[in-house]
Amino acid sequence: MENSISKEKICQPENLVYSKTPLMTCNPLSYCPGCGHGTAHRMIMEVIEELNMQAETIGVAPVGCSVLAYDFLDIDMQQAAHGRAPAVATGIKRLMPNKLVFTYQGDGDLAAIGTGETLHACNRGENICIFFVNNGIYGMTGGQMAPTTLPNMKTSTSPFGRDAASTGQPLKITELVAMLPGTSYVTRQSVHTPANVRKTKKAIEKAFQCQLEKKGLAFVEIVSNCNSGWKMTPLDSNKWMEENMFPFFPLGDIKVPK
Repeated sequence: MENSISKEKICQPENLVYSKTPLMTCNPLSYCPGCGHGTAHRMIMEVIEELNMQAETIGVAPVGCSVLAYDFLDIDMQQAAHGRAPAVATGIKRLMPNKLVFTYQGDGDLAAIGTGETLHACNRGENICIFFVNNGIYGMTGGQMAPTTLPNMKTSTSPFGRDAASTGQPLKITELVAMLPGTSYVTRQSVHTPANVRKTKKAIEKAFQCQLEKKGLAFVEIVSNCNSGWKMTPLDSNKWMEENMFPFFPLGDIKVPK
């Protein structure tokens, strides 16, 4: 009897404060250890679980580190060509307006090849959510310079640092879409500390709520590290992100719902 009670307590601990959301599959994540993508996935799925919208949600993932998101997120997922996720999400939402629709995109995808789709979807005020992970490089394909790469930042295609005189300044696309009339909620957050994770989760919840209330497009940027692409340890990459990324891409709400 004592052994039975002990086993039951182990299986169902009384002091349980956190458990994995069932909306994340048991498949091992393909992301590098220390990457913020896994935490961002979890925050989105936790909010969908709390909204009880699993069966009514459709996610769209294009090319990039998020290309295998359908293996990790236990919801309906649609693959999109590189940069075209907002266009695909627009079609899904217009055909099925009662569904909760979101895109999950990286900076190389959203702010480079997908700039046109992003800006026009935001300008039209499509009633979708865009979750934009910004690590300042093309993470999946080898760490090349992206539109969001900081001045003097070293990448595989700018080994001496980005020369803003020849390649231009980094694109602050989140500030850009905030100026468009079709966006309802625009914010920039991160997931590198527990406090920031909580803020990001609240931002994701607010973004989905804007969609449910048909207020227009909600845009959530998540500034993240890429320790493998930056050639740093996870701890060093988080420190570098705080010291270099946040001054250029400051965290916080940029546009709030009326």
